[in-house]
Amino acid sequence: MNVKFRKAEIEDILFLNELEKLSFPANRQNSISSLRLSIISPFQEVWIVELKKNNEIFKTAATVLYPYKKTLRIFSIAVMPEFKGEGIGHKLLEEIIQTAKRKGYLAVSLEADANNEKLVKWYSDHGFILDKKLLDYYSSNEDAFRMVKYLEDTDFIQSNKKISNVRNFIVVDNVNKWSFDIETAEVISAKDYLSDTKYQNINNARIFNMCNSYRYQSLGYYVSLLAAARDHRSMPNVTTIRDFTDLSIIRNIADDIDEIIQTSLKGLEENQYTLDICFGKTSEKQMTKLAKELYQLFESPLLRVVFIKTKEWSIKKISPISLDSLKNLDIEDIQRFAKEYFNQKRFKRKRFKHYKYDLAIMIDPDEKYPPSDKKALELFKKAAEEVGFYTEFITRSDYDRLPEFDALFIRETTTVNDYTYLFSRRAYAEGLVVIDDPWSIVKCSNKMYLYERMIKSRMLIPKTWMLSKGMKFETMIDEVNFPLVLKQPDGSFSKGMYKVNNLNEMKESLKLMYKTSDLIVAQEFLKSDFDWRIGALDGNPLFASKYYMARGHWQIYNWDSEDNDDLHSGDFETIPVDKVPLNVITTAIKACSLIGDGLYGVDLKEVDGKVYVIEINDNPNIDHEIEDIVLGYELYLRVMRSIYDRIEKQRGGEARLVSL
Repeated sequence: MNVKFRKAEIEDILFLNELEKLSFPANRQNSISSLRLSIISPFQEVWIVELKKNNEIFKTAATVLYPYKKTLRIFSIAVMPEFKGEGIGHKLLEEIIQTAKRKGYLAVSLEADANNEKLVKWYSDHGFILDKKLLDYYSSNEDAFRMVKYLEDTDFIQSNKKISNVRNFIVVDNVNKWSFDIETAEVISAKDYLSDTKYQNINNARIFNMCNSYRYQSLGYYVSLLAAARDHRSMPNVTTIRDFTDLSIIRNIADDIDEIIQTSLKGLEENQYTLDICFGKTSEKQMTKLAKELYQLFESPLLRVVFIKTKEWSIKKISPISLDSLKNLDIEDIQRFAKEYFNQKRFKRKRFKHYKYDLAIMIDPDEKYPPSDKKALELFKKAAEEVGFYTEFITRSDYDRLPEFDALFIRETTTVNDYTYLFSRRAYAEGLVVIDDPWSIVKCSNKMYLYERMIKSRMLIPKTWMLSKGMKFETMIDEVNFPLVLKQPDGSFSKGMYKVNNLNEMKESLKLMYKTSDLIVAQEFLKSDFDWRIGALDGNPLFASKYYMARGHWQIYNWDSEDNDDLHSGDFETIPVDKVPLNVITTAIKACSLIGDGLYGVDLKEVDGKVYVIEINDNPNIDHEIEDIVLGYELYLRVMRSIYDRIEKQRGGEARLVSL
């Protein structure tokens, strides 16, 4: 049999699309756009199998492969119906296995329909063994088997799955001066950590930097710097050390706890007060809450905070200090605080064998309209664990726990002026992979930035004007046609918007809006029955929905309605991405590229054949049985695969054996 294997080209797209339709159920088929991305992706391989017969060349089969560092994963494999039974599939599978061996892979993995006994047996006959049953893998009640063929000895099975426990190191200038007995941490000198090569290749290490000085180019500074280079988590990290030198940054970060500062220091007669904090605690009971909050914002083992009072209390200086400098704390308290800190369960948490990384999903249990409902959150967690994450839901009270994780996925409404931004910024500074990343929050949170960015890039948006207090907006009346939409620059979920039908309504609305913002956005009103929402991830479309206007209202959400059901009375329709008009998709993806490569939701209006960008959201809604109707569970897996692959790319670590 004259069979040839080659990499697919764009010209093969129609064949691949036809093969998908003939080989897989509708809910398991890749769209044309997905196939195109697979062909051009540097992280995937698509092979075409050609058969030469009677001087004719026939395309007979294809496979999509995900090559990782140690594992080659078969994402799909299919043979045209008219060529089945001729051994094409057997030859293709053997070629994949031989290629994996030549390139040094240690295993080939795949997922097979658990209800297809013939298919499972076929893979078994080729040396694949059952690794795990994946419940509801394709959709509800459609399970799969993960199957693996190991190409080396079985030692690989254990070495590839085993994840070493976290090791805690307390780094000090002089080990002989450390007198505390901490069972869960090893005490080493700064010089040993910096120069001994055995510390370079330790995985999952946390470094508690307790050197006497963190000044630039000191031993303490280099401990935190090299920890970052080694993918070790250090406390304090280099960013925190740098923040200590800038009072404006300190006051900006601490602004979120100003009320706690004023309450805690109220009643003090002096105009200056110094608070020493040891692992988030202090001996002064009335300052317990303040100490914890400051530690969470400026995480460092030992902190000294100096406050001054003018009209109100403010931070004059905050700095990490050495043990010898803790004159305001008794040595018994210091030892107790240190032992309590390191003996917390979080440092002794056991990780299951098949979890390689730790993921925090940040939620607000009390949020009335969160970006994901409870069922969607459950599916995100399930997908994360399947991909290879130990997963926990965290809240705003877990700020100090961020260094425990490898990635942060924010699933509560984000704004640049609250704690969600601080979480994102802190996680990014700690070296975590973050969605939503801090710069996406900043860019998407402000409509003025978005519109300026769109205009500069010549994206089509509704006619837009920037209004400011004292502006003689009567001069622009000749340029506009009512109605207009007035928007707060930082409004979200259609809040902070007013539709005005004439000059008087405009004046009244602006008078109200100027109370909270010096600048207001005015836009022409574009009437449409629905808004497109295109979800995008990694610069590629993820889902496409039509959100219809609320009943009798001009917006999707009617926030003024007394009936809460009316908030969502506008219908929705989620459709396959490849069924969306091409200009809608391309406009959305281009708009996202102006922000970043994270997870976004682009709102667009299609009017008279033109596509207008309305706004870009950094934290798009993904709710069960709404945005996930087309892709189902696969949508959640794609988000988690992206987060996982970002960690892998960032660290150059081993690829996962578990399914993507």
